Amino acid sequence: MHIRLAAPSDVPAIVGLIGELARYEQLAHEAAARDEDIQRALFGESPHVFCHVAEDNDQVVGFALWFLSFSTFHGASGLYLEDLYVRENYRSQGVGTALMKELAQLCLTRGYTRFQWWVLDWNSPSIEFYKSIGALPMDEWTVFRLSGDELRTFAEEVGGLR
Repeated sequence: MHIRLAAPSDVPAIVGLIGELARYEQLAHEAAARDEDIQRALFGESPHVFCHVAEDNDQVVGFALWFLSFSTFHGASGLYLEDLYVRENYRSQGVGTALMKELAQLCLTRGYTRFQWWVLDWNSPSIEFYKSIGALPMDEWTVFRLSGDELRTFAEEVGGLR
């Protein structure tokens, strides 16, 4: 088992794992990413998202997809983990820990001051895993999102300064 940066040849496996993650999170109806979308995002002209994979016997069995964030209070970049997923039959074998450790080490090497992510509040196994590695829940924050029709409506409303 080893952790490495994703390569273009990993895209079909990553997309497959994204589908598994969506089913696990009961969000399969929202999973629309295609191979070409992930290929462009990770390996296009100017990628802003990155991916590490866990590989066992030349098979991708997990991934961590991330991008840079920024802390105005620290005046430094941070790493935001968009998704972490490990195939069910590889869980509890240290794969998730190895992926997280790789990203934590990347933070230290590059001088990033934060490593953060979200987790669904019903996902007890993940919450317990994150607590076991020393992560602290940010319970005082509420996440907001504009997407789909609400994003379009707000963006197209008359008003605002120009």
